[in-house]
Amino acid sequence: MAAKDQIDGLKFEQRHGKERVRVGRVWRHGKDGPHFFVEWNVSVNLLSDVLPAYVNADNSDIVATDTMKNTVYVKAKECSEQVSVEEFAILLAKHFTSFYAQVTTAIIKIVEKPWERISIDGQPHNHGFKLGSERHTTEVFVKKNGALGVTSGVEGLALLKTTKSGFEGFVRDKNTILPETRERMLATEVSASWSYHFDSVSSISTAPLRFTETYLYVKDVLVNTFFGPPKEGVYSPSVQATLYYMAKAVLHRFPGISSIKLKMPNIHFLPVNLSSKDNPVIVKFEDDVYLPTDEPHGSIEASLGRTHSKM
Repeated sequence: MAAKDQIDGLKFEQRHGKERVRVGRVWRHGKDGPHFFVEWNVSVNLLSDVLPAYVNADNSDIVATDTMKNTVYVKAKECSEQVSVEEFAILLAKHFTSFYAQVTTAIIKIVEKPWERISIDGQPHNHGFKLGSERHTTEVFVKKNGALGVTSGVEGLALLKTTKSGFEGFVRDKNTILPETRERMLATEVSASWSYHFDSVSSISTAPLRFTETYLYVKDVLVNTFFGPPKEGVYSPSVQATLYYMAKAVLHRFPGISSIKLKMPNIHFLPVNLSSKDNPVIVKFEDDVYLPTDEPHGSIEASLGRTHSKM
């Protein structure tokens, strides 16, 4: 997405912003109540009517990127009540499109660092946190006319199961050496992003915003679909099939989500067989000893959306 202009018969697109603005925010609930903490990495991009800055060296309509950075901290301070990463992104985008006449669209991307509350002797600690793994993400755009797009996501969701996975019936040619199997390890690091039905700022003004709860529930659905029931699990005939089952389960469970995109690299654990001229069987693979690898890896991604959604 970029602001578009015509210059001397040529198409010109531009936008500008501030990347990787890091902010931490603590909310304290009473003198002895629990503290809530978030750490965000914020990116701001503005589509603006600032063509003179490029063609005439006229900066009079440029919003300085340093101002964008400062605005992130000002708005974080103004949030006296705890907000989700999506709500903060919407708040920022609305500010830039309403405060500056020349800004036509604001695009906010935020990655939330996974600080998690710790427990001591089974009790949640009031102000103690440890760093987790997967990251909560969002991308929001707000246009001058009130149009709104909200996407949430998760990155770094590492999943592995030691059985109930296979791969058979694929194309074989002179370059194929991969054996078919109905018994293998399946590991991946899921990146998922899903879009909500919201299409305007006014459409969320009275709706209860439960972005954080939805994020946690979507993550649970993805994980549960990948693994299946605790005892018997569920068989995966391919990463492609499992990806589709996961995406379909999310859309079935959450009517407020219009589409979802999943990227699931196939991270390989290779069977270990060791032999030598003098000893033909040093280690014989019996579904027990593997060589973990992270590259090269298979790359599988797909999107699934409702027929009326804009993907």
